[in-house]
Parts: sequence; structure tokens; C-alpha cells
Amino acid sequence: MAAKKLLNIIRNVPSHWVGDGFPVRSMISYNHQPEVSDPFLLLDYAGPAQFPPAKKRRGVEVHPHRGFETVTIVYQGELSHRDSGGHAGHIGPGDVQWMTAASGVVHEEFHSDRFTKLGGAFEVVQLWVNLPTREKMSVPRYQELQAANIPTVEVAEGTGSLRVIAGEYAGTRGPARTVTPVNVWDLKLSVGSKLELPLPTGHTAMIVVQKGRLMVNDETLVGVQLAQLEREGDSVMLQAELNVQALVLTGEPLNEPVVGHGPFVMNTREEITQAIRDYQAGKMGTLG
Repeated sequence: MAAKKLLNIIRNVPSHWVGDGFPVRSMISYNHQPEVSDPFLLLDYAGPAQFPPAKKRRGVEVHPHRGFETVTIVYQGELSHRDSGGHAGHIGPGDVQWMTAASGVVHEEFHSDRFTKLGGAFEVVQLWVNLPTREKMSVPRYQELQAANIPTVEVAEGTGSLRVIAGEYAGTRGPARTVTPVNVWDLKLSVGSKLELPLPTGHTAMIVVQKGRLMVNDETLVGVQLAQLEREGDSVMLQAELNVQALVLTGEPLNEPVVGHGPFVMNTREEITQAIRDYQAGKMGTLG
């Protein structure tokens, strides 16, 4: 196998608040070189953080999305979701929410009532995956993936594990239905583990080191840092210098124009203007 070369390492990303419940680091954003991350538009790493018990739920009030998918992975804590498509969900550690906003949804995201009452550790990743032009105005849909239904594969001669949320690894498919070819894998490696991880050639590929110390090819990353890899090549060499938790992402590039404005990502400025008008007119639905 030919290793994908390291393109860039993203370090020292400052934290900011989204609503009053999500202290996030935006590791990638469509506002900065979207062609490099294509088809991924945004990756917010929330936490790890400690929240004290409270009476009022923390989170993000009602807001819209159009033109892409949001993927929310919970590692610690609990979230509740409600959207204008009539979907409502509650996800905890290991669970994943995959919302295809497409033509438009309005939703809210809050800490669960139980987590609000008890407080505790909170750690979540939210990923935005772009939709191709042909799908941007399709009917929205919602997938709630429970941890118990997400398969795990042993790697690195049994010294590591890989959880297949989306895509396929070593013949094991993840439960998420994706619009375009995308892999989303949770990777854990014990200290000293070595792994030549196969990755699809031609795919954009990224590794988010959440915890520990991981050598990616010949460069060492610690949490929270992100490695961007070149599209050529079909593998990456990994070595855990400490116990590692990481998120591995690959996706087939769309190679289409990216024009975004806040929660809307389309192909043209005119489409953004129309999205704003549609939202203001209530055409993306409402929450009762």
C-alpha cells in the first residue's frame, strides 16, 4: 500500500461558545479552504468540559439548516433534539444523530433533562457533510444510530478497535445511510500499537486525535489536533505513543462550488438569498 502524505496539521484552535451548551473548537470550516476538506464543511469539537447541575437546559435554540447533513457523535453527556420534520431524539454516549437537512429543517439541540439535572462530563463532535447539487433540495431525513447497533472491528492485532459509524472497514458496514461515499470511524489504540490503516484512494481523509498521543506517518499529534492527508495513496501509518482515541473521516470530494452563509451551504449566492427568504417565510417548517 502507498501511504497518503500528511498535508497539514491543525493545532491550537481557540474555543468559542455555540449557544450556552457547547464550548467548541472549529477544527475545519467551509469559510477556510473548503476545497481541501471537501465534502466536509465543518467539524466542531465540543469539550471535554464539565457542567455543574442546573435547572435550565443549556444548548442552542431553534435554528435552520439547508444544503448539507449534520452528524453529531456523543462521547460523554446526553443531548436532546427536536426538528420541524417531526423527529425528536435523545442520544447518549456512543450514540450518533445523522440529520440530512437537504431542502431545509428547523431544529433545536439541548442537553437532556437528566444531564441538566445531574451535570457531568460533556464531549461531542458535530460534523457537517456537504450534499451534491442534485440532493441539496431533496426531502430531509433523520437517522438516530444507537451505540448498540454500531459494529466494532478489532485492529492492530487486537490492541485496538475501530467502530464503523458510516462506510465500510474490512468488510464490516456501518449503519448510517450516506448520500455520497463517506467513512466515519471511531478508532482506539493502546499505547505501543502500530497500524497501517487502509483508506480509499482519491478520498479526502482526516484524523482527529481526541485523546492521547498518535504518530501519523512521521508526525506526532496530541489531543485535540487534526491531521489532513493528501488524496493520493491508500493507507496511513499510525503508532500510538500513549493510549489514543481518534476520529477518522474520509469522503469522496464533490468538486462543486461551496457558498455558505451561517447555517446554509449552497452552490451560489442566489441560492443562499433564497434560503434566507424561505426560512423567513416559514417554508422550512416550524417547531410547535
